[in-house]
Amino acid sequence: MHRRDILRRTAAAGLLATPAAGLLTGCATGDGGNDRDRYEGTRTAQNPLGVAEEAPLEVVIFNGGFGDDYAKAHETMYRTTYPKAEIKHSATQEISKTLQPRFVDGTPPDVINNSGAGQIDFNGLVSQGALADLGELLDAPSLDIPGKTVRETLLPGVVEIGSYNGSFLVLNYTYTAYGIWHSTKLFADRGWEYARTWDEHIALCKQIKAAGIAPWTYAGAHPRYMSWPVIATAIKFGGKEVALAIDNLEPNAWTSDAMKTAADAWYQIVKDRYILDGSPGLDHVQSQTAWCQGKAAFISCGSWLESEQKAVTPAGFNMTIAPTPSLGAGDKLPFEAIRGTAGEPFIVPAKARNRAGGLEYFRHMLSLAGAKDFTAKVASLSVVAGSTDGVELPFGLDTVSKALDTAGDNGFNWVYNNYYRKLERNLVDAACGEFFSGRATPAEFLAACQKGADEIAADSSITKYERTA
Repeated sequence: MHRRDILRRTAAAGLLATPAAGLLTGCATGDGGNDRDRYEGTRTAQNPLGVAEEAPLEVVIFNGGFGDDYAKAHETMYRTTYPKAEIKHSATQEISKTLQPRFVDGTPPDVINNSGAGQIDFNGLVSQGALADLGELLDAPSLDIPGKTVRETLLPGVVEIGSYNGSFLVLNYTYTAYGIWHSTKLFADRGWEYARTWDEHIALCKQIKAAGIAPWTYAGAHPRYMSWPVIATAIKFGGKEVALAIDNLEPNAWTSDAMKTAADAWYQIVKDRYILDGSPGLDHVQSQTAWCQGKAAFISCGSWLESEQKAVTPAGFNMTIAPTPSLGAGDKLPFEAIRGTAGEPFIVPAKARNRAGGLEYFRHMLSLAGAKDFTAKVASLSVVAGSTDGVELPFGLDTVSKALDTAGDNGFNWVYNNYYRKLERNLVDAACGEFFSGRATPAEFLAACQKGADEIAADSSITKYERTA
């Protein structure tokens, strides 16, 4: 066995032992890819990305709430265009465990849906040059929208959210809204109305609890889900600069007046016991199922919720997304402001053997036909403008589309979770667990988040990214 092989296998073993860690330091991306011939074809008007028509394509999909049927449909589209191409398809919930060793060995697949709790850390992938630049995809003509480039078919913010220091490296395929969900059927049956202000929300929680229903539940195994409404409340109170400070790891960003005011407000549902008993021990599916069963009135989630829960949602449940309530008249953003962003990240590795095929696969995903099929299959919005036209949306997704339209320019987002996965998935997650289980005060919660951000900022081994708008 050669020394290089020993080093690769040792590195891969280390990755498997620590799947939650970032990509390996040192030779994380390996050098085995230098030995692989890259498939290249001739660029033409019909083949703008230079795909080798007979080249095989390997696609690995995260098998989460969306499943992988939508990807199989996209693969069928690709095969229609390139009938000589063999496609190897696989789906897994363990992206990091499955694929990090292949990055180390220099033999990654061509397309990866790098999503889920076990995703590979983007900071490590980007900082070590492991991702192909997708810029030429943006400038390629749309597959089925005449006269437009791919870039011109995308919703606002899609390129920005997938860019690192000016390079477009990650295609986030879904357009996701994050908010507070409730059943309009439950509310109609009980005569309740969704609250627009925080004081009204607390009064409603008291009324819900008196009716024998828990106002709230959450995924105790992933308590960061509850960080989303806290941060959203702070941004609506203090303005979009609150998110900018958090994203840029500014000192005291987590302990700002806006974050303190928001955390104090959310502590009311903790201290007044407005959370379903046992929630700290539930995972996301268990908490969402309890909510679907009417055991709780509210849950914080993204707009994948309807698709993820479709097997257990009662008929007529009519799940509805809504913005976080306003703290008061002093809020800088209106009640209608809601967090909306592109999500569900896809990548083409820099050492993918069929890199052109990976980009072309994305061009098929971003076609109007591909986007419409995705929405019909998984009840989620895509990042392709106009892709819901003529598509009958399920009840919940229709409320998402309307909420995003109503928010308009008042929509907001943050990206620290993309830049620094460890900060959200480990440090903020743990702090939220302490806070919403009642083991930490608002001040302790925010101090723990700030401590985590300061640790990331001081760690010279972590590449830093600056968000300007």
